[in-house]
Amino acid sequence: MTPELTVLALAALLQIAQIALYSVLGQRQVGRRAALRPRDEPVLLTGMAGRAYRAMNNHFEGLILFGIAVMVVTYADKADTITAIYALIYLIARILYVPAYLFGWVPWRSLIWSAGLLATAAMLIAALT
Repeated sequence: MTPELTVLALAALLQIAQIALYSVLGQRQVGRRAALRPRDEPVLLTGMAGRAYRAMNNHFEGLILFGIAVMVVTYADKADTITAIYALIYLIARILYVPAYLFGWVPWRSLIWSAGLLATAAMLIAALT
């Protein structure tokens, strides 16, 4: 398996960890009964639980683009040390993004997010060259 695919698998595990974090924080806020009922009426989460939800959704969005970048690099046979470094930058940025979002690290949250997006874009550009 290429380093990029390994990082993609780790990023997916990070997403699972974020789902678990959101679930735990959400249940603490609204209780188990509210968490188990159908979502016909949305449950509004605030504070740390709300931020965990938004950080989780943000990673879903970034993970789609990163997954595309990894697949393009892999199938175009363009994986090399540079694309592996870009993949690692993406993963580190996404790991750091969770506490940055949860604890409101301004402006670091935006800079961390930008690093992950730029690493993804760089992988795509590397695949095209």
